[in-house]
Amino acid sequence: MADWTAQLRTLIEPCVARSAAVEEVLIGPGVVARVGVVARRVASLPRALVMADEAGFGAAGEPAVAALGEAGFQVATLVKPIDPLPVASVEEAEPFRAALAADAGLLPVAVGSGVINDLVKFAAFATDRRYLAVATAASMDGYTSAGAPLAQGGFKVTIPTRAPVAMVADLDVIAAAPAEMNGWGYADLAGKVPAGGDWILADLVGAEPIDAAAWHLVQDHLGGWLDRPEGIARGEREAIARLFIGLTAVGFAMEAHGTSRPASGADHQIAHLWEMAGHSHLGRKVAHGAAVAVGAVATLALFDWLLEQDPTALDVAAIVGNAPDLAAREAVLARTIADPRIAERACCELRAKHVGPAVQAERLGRIVDGWAATRDRLRSHLVRRDAMVAMLHQAGAPAYAAEIGITLDQLTDTMRAAAFIRRRYTIFDFLHETGLFEAALAAVGPRLVASHSPEASA
Repeated sequence: MADWTAQLRTLIEPCVARSAAVEEVLIGPGVVARVGVVARRVASLPRALVMADEAGFGAAGEPAVAALGEAGFQVATLVKPIDPLPVASVEEAEPFRAALAADAGLLPVAVGSGVINDLVKFAAFATDRRYLAVATAASMDGYTSAGAPLAQGGFKVTIPTRAPVAMVADLDVIAAAPAEMNGWGYADLAGKVPAGGDWILADLVGAEPIDAAAWHLVQDHLGGWLDRPEGIARGEREAIARLFIGLTAVGFAMEAHGTSRPASGADHQIAHLWEMAGHSHLGRKVAHGAAVAVGAVATLALFDWLLEQDPTALDVAAIVGNAPDLAAREAVLARTIADPRIAERACCELRAKHVGPAVQAERLGRIVDGWAATRDRLRSHLVRRDAMVAMLHQAGAPAYAAEIGITLDQLTDTMRAAAFIRRRYTIFDFLHETGLFEAALAAVGPRLVASHSPEASA
């Protein structure tokens, strides 16, 4: 297990050197006091606007404002309430965008975690401004990415933007964040395991080849970042620092690759549907990382089932002959996704990735010919569902749908719908094109219920 300071030098610093946007990353204890110094190095603007919600400002806002003032900036603040919690949407970003548009002399400074960072990232890009990120929790992987996952007209997409010009992450602040937030970050990182499996399948069928550089940056180090999850729940400084290094590296991988493919697959498709629906549990909106945790476990259950099958025995001609055409798939989509806004956008995604008989036959041939090597690669890469459940629980994150207020039927319905909402090839598309989708869902259902839940004994 590499020391986090070594990975800061060997992984993160080279990423900064290669980045098209990020000029500086500062990670360490007490570094919020250096926000002003960093800001002055990367920006010559006279004024700074610190944008946050009440939680983020409470964690690091006052020292960030003080540091910016000491560096000679005139500082203003724009702080959103946390009741209700800010939502990740273009509409929610509008006050930030409007404030920046009204003053070309403002340096945008985001102080917070996932939603706030994405809102400010979008607002800064929309006003052609570079921004500085001050991280307050190891809760997600988007601090150094070039995309902002936001809902637009009710449909969540990753909007191409620009990574921050600099990021400051004070480990004292991050270690003091609510334990559940760092658990969510662990879950977001754990989601890279099934996302890697999705990419292996996409590479096998020729839908999207693996980017060796992005793969190396994320997948070759993932096991070490996910090691000792109990340290996350206990708030151990070294474990959280290592987690944050991993999340930062993933952000850079997305920036370099140009899409979220290195970080996001079927697990995120499941999570995005719940986020678009504004799903709440026990009176609180379910966090992105919590939703990804459940999505990752569900996706790994599908992979576990797939690895028990023998795709080399597929009857290619019969599968292609019985495959639904685009109109039939659109009819299923209409029955599966009730929200017309989501259904309309999902139709666009489905049309972009639907393939005709010739391409499907070619892909099935690739599966038959290449399955032995791919199966071995998947087995060496993936974490089994049961092992991932244990890891997530040790980190203080949920794993089962019931833990976030989702029933087994709701989870199954979500998995059916999730297959439509992104054009990215994942295990959902693999199972559809091999004619195995419904069999897989039926088989994994019992594996997705906690043994102590009411559903397990029903």
